[in-house]
Amino acid sequence: MAEVGGNHRATYYCTNVVHNLAGPKVAGGELLIPSSSHNPLPVRFSTTGLPSDVTVEVGEMSFHLHKFPLLSKSRLLEKLISDKSGEEESCIIKLSDIPGGSKAFELVAKFCYGMKIELTASNVVYARCASEYLQMTEEVAERNLISESELFLNQVVLRSWKDSVRALQTCDDLLPCAEDLNIVTRCIDSLAVKACMDPDLFGWPMMEHGSMQSPGGSVLWNGISTGARPTSRSTDWWYEDVSSLSLPLYKRLISVMESRGIREEIIAGSLASYAKRYLPGLNKRHNAALMTHISVLSEDEQRGLLEEIESFLPIQKGVTSTKFLFGLLRTAMILKASPEHLANLERRIGMQLDEASLEDLLLPTFSYSMETLYDVDCIHRILKHFLAMDLATGGASPGLIDDEQLMGSPSLTPITTVAKLIDGYLAEVAPDVNLKLPKFQSLAEAIPEYARPLDDGLYRAIDIYFKAHPWLSESEREQLCRLMDCQKLSLEACTHAAQNERLPLRVVVQVLFFEQLQLRTSIAGCFLVSDNLDGSRPLRSGLVAPSEGGGGGWATAVRENQVLKVGMDHMRMRVSELERECSTMREEIERLSRLRNGWSGFSKKLGFRVKPQICSTQEDSVSEHQSRSGKIEAISKAHKS
Repeated sequence: MAEVGGNHRATYYCTNVVHNLAGPKVAGGELLIPSSSHNPLPVRFSTTGLPSDVTVEVGEMSFHLHKFPLLSKSRLLEKLISDKSGEEESCIIKLSDIPGGSKAFELVAKFCYGMKIELTASNVVYARCASEYLQMTEEVAERNLISESELFLNQVVLRSWKDSVRALQTCDDLLPCAEDLNIVTRCIDSLAVKACMDPDLFGWPMMEHGSMQSPGGSVLWNGISTGARPTSRSTDWWYEDVSSLSLPLYKRLISVMESRGIREEIIAGSLASYAKRYLPGLNKRHNAALMTHISVLSEDEQRGLLEEIESFLPIQKGVTSTKFLFGLLRTAMILKASPEHLANLERRIGMQLDEASLEDLLLPTFSYSMETLYDVDCIHRILKHFLAMDLATGGASPGLIDDEQLMGSPSLTPITTVAKLIDGYLAEVAPDVNLKLPKFQSLAEAIPEYARPLDDGLYRAIDIYFKAHPWLSESEREQLCRLMDCQKLSLEACTHAAQNERLPLRVVVQVLFFEQLQLRTSIAGCFLVSDNLDGSRPLRSGLVAPSEGGGGGWATAVRENQVLKVGMDHMRMRVSELERECSTMREEIERLSRLRNGWSGFSKKLGFRVKPQICSTQEDSVSEHQSRSGKIEAISKAHKS
């Protein structure tokens, strides 16, 4: 009979009658004992007291048994023993290809001797496959091992989630016999059905509390409330259990689950859990307790596992975590996965780049050249995939979108998010002295102009790059600054840029011009609002009665007017500061011009035919400042007008 305990551990006792053999009875249920240490091969002897008349060799193990118990249960052993009966030498039976090896045959031998054996989820597949191989059918003996193990498998193992997992794990050692007997398929189907159901309805996996609850929701024990709350199960309750399966069996299980319509995000979560269990590179903090129970895969095995996981991932956007995809890509680079799988991972990430974080983008360079600290080329390829997908899905046209629509349009949220993300990435990689200007510039200009509502992030990245690369020429600096639109800088960024010595003077002049333009526009708006408020004063006094409500509205208007005037005063002060800066620059240019004239007169008096080098350099500097002074004077005249 089969007895199932509260922890779902099934115990099965075979009640076959012990054969009437002469000699002492089996003591303590021990039928087979090991041989002495001087025997070169592992040997098992029967403890019945009768001399052995048959030796069964299974691999490197030898069993010294008796013919009658074996042939009374197994048709194959009966045939093999009868074939050896005419030989004068001792009867030796070799079973080199029995499924499960010596472990399975020892279980069968105990059954043949009529001992009580305990069938569990861990050995029932061994018993079933070995009994099939030995032809232990009902035609040979009633309640033979085939029927007994099959009954236990169907009525106990396949009804339990945990037992189905354990039985499926043992199938790896029993292929292809377990496959031929349909055991693998039945276990997988059982698991797939249960994974699609609510585990609280069936009690698997093992629940922390019983199923009885009080009206208040606490768990009942013998009708008494314990105060403990039942744990709610999420959709990932089965991830850890199936992660213990081998990759071929796990792939088959996932395929069956997909065919049964389980949600793709659940499948992706299971794949991520399986990958993190066997790929240490995905875990920044390794669980030492877990890794001790898992055999570490070789580099080739990890590469094969990663490529299989990648091919099984759903292709829909947002189903798989972007952080997990970046982790796979980083591990694939370390393991030197095939270019095809690397390209597939980059394409998957590109589809949902707007869901990534700046930390995800910081992929180190794993090539031998180590040209740069971070793999900028990889991020550039991922960005191209995103832009291509955005264009294919109807991305906005830059000619039809203004800044206000850009900030408020939901359809443009992904592209603006990615633009901000790339600007942050550029700021992170800019301090790398090995990062060449063309590579930095190509990544910065890959973002469409309309995708940046403000250029503050781009300005910050450019400024950091200038600081880390002081040897850039003036033309190279101007070339990089052309990517930046000074009209899209905030007032804070304009204030910083106007005092930034690393920027080319041409850019500083543009920043000053647009900053004054913004201030003039703001001041004009304040004056317009102030005039409207002043003009509405008689209207309010003439229409609104001197009541409590009217007085409160007028007080609010007065406060708003005062706030606007304070803001206007601040703007006037800023304009005055800018005018003083322009005047200071103009005086500096005039001083340099006088210095140049003084040097030229001094050289003529001494009769020098060749100008000193410092004069030549100073002349170039003066001419450059004079060319810039024209623009500054134009700004000043425009301001005064």
